[in-house]
Amino acid sequence: MSAAGGSLARLRDRRLVGEPTRAQTVAYGASAFPANLLLQTFSAFVVYFYVDRLGVPAGWVAGAMIAHGILNALLNPVVGAASDRRRTRWGRRVPWIGLGVVPLVVAFALVWMPPPLPPAGLVVWFLVVVAIYDVAYVAVVLNVSALFPEIFRTTAERARGNSPRQLFALVGMILGTAGAPLLYDSVGWAAMGLVLAVVSLGFFCWSVVGMVERPVDLAAVREREAAVGLGDQLRYTFANRAFVTYVLGSLLLQSTTAILLAGVPFYVRYTVGGTDADATLLLAPIFVAAIPAIVGWSWVVRRVGPRTAMLAVVVVYGLATCLYLIPTTVIGAAAAGLAVGLGVAGLMQVLEVALGQVIDDDETRTGLRREGMYFGANGFVVRGSVVVQAVVLAVVLGASGYVEGAAAQAPEVATGVRLLIGAVPVVLAAAAFVCFWLYPLRGRDDAAVAAAESSPTAGDLTV
Repeated sequence: MSAAGGSLARLRDRRLVGEPTRAQTVAYGASAFPANLLLQTFSAFVVYFYVDRLGVPAGWVAGAMIAHGILNALLNPVVGAASDRRRTRWGRRVPWIGLGVVPLVVAFALVWMPPPLPPAGLVVWFLVVVAIYDVAYVAVVLNVSALFPEIFRTTAERARGNSPRQLFALVGMILGTAGAPLLYDSVGWAAMGLVLAVVSLGFFCWSVVGMVERPVDLAAVREREAAVGLGDQLRYTFANRAFVTYVLGSLLLQSTTAILLAGVPFYVRYTVGGTDADATLLLAPIFVAAIPAIVGWSWVVRRVGPRTAMLAVVVVYGLATCLYLIPTTVIGAAAAGLAVGLGVAGLMQVLEVALGQVIDDDETRTGLRREGMYFGANGFVVRGSVVVQAVVLAVVLGASGYVEGAAAQAPEVATGVRLLIGAVPVVLAAAAFVCFWLYPLRGRDDAAVAAAESSPTAGDLTV
């Protein structure tokens, strides 16, 4: 066997026993950088790019975004269930990741490189390219996420292991939302898309070092999978009170973030009188404040458990967004962003730790590790935030008298956009608080953890 073939075989046959090493933890965490870089750039600027820069009617773009959200939502449980049950010599997750990375970064770049077409043609271009982007993004990011509760097995491990991951995610969000305006303002939208795609590809390649699955008893796993069909899996998932309360709260918080990020370019230009590049000044403080706060929220999760931490996150995040009702200048809005950053850090730290707890609890019910199904079902519901974002944005802009591509807007537009990112998020956060209050898993590590550690579907066993 050649040296290259031997290295490939070693990479293929790796299995994780015990706790991951520091190098594996950091490399795995690095995957969050490109995932968030692509996602946040797309979420924050694609509506603005197609509506304000290309002149596509806001209602058309809203319809295209709804189609994007529906496709993405449907893909999540399908890919998740297939990933759970399809075992190869490379494992369950790594093949999906390897096959999806290149189409993902290429499709992302093409979103920002539309040919010279009339508005109807631009919508068709958007739908086709984004469909490819959706398929690849789900295949890659869902499977990367599904590895998290397998690599890190307790709340304490997950809170610690999630810290470097979310720090990478924050850097990706900073470049995707605060850095992107600097790029498109200086080199143009097409070059911005190409640069971010190339950087993302490099980080995904590095992160493979940390994507290691645990050995399982294949005979026991297949016997249990044969006894629990796909229909039963879906029923168990959506009848799980812990998951239902968790995912509805998560949907509301993700919708809050999506609305805030999509509204910022409009807020900068029409409410506080800034330029396109000033969006960086508004967004950067959010993520700068979130970087040290990640460590603090990790301590909170380990100390009080996921449920109490989620309640605290909602209070901080909801109250902080109210501050956007006050500023009349870019600097004032940037100051409000510092408080919002504390809530963003909590959201990033606690949500996946809590979902890992739900997955552990589910194993006591089904005898299976179903990370793919749960992350897929979570994605199915949470991707509804794209639909919520598109509808709310279109309704608010339309009601306030916004005119696509106009150099000047009516005064009511400034007020409408201010309410969009300063009032709507508070209402959504209040509803999320109710959901998390009803979340039934109260401890830091329920009995599910002990059961999971002795299970042939997740233990450190011989393959």
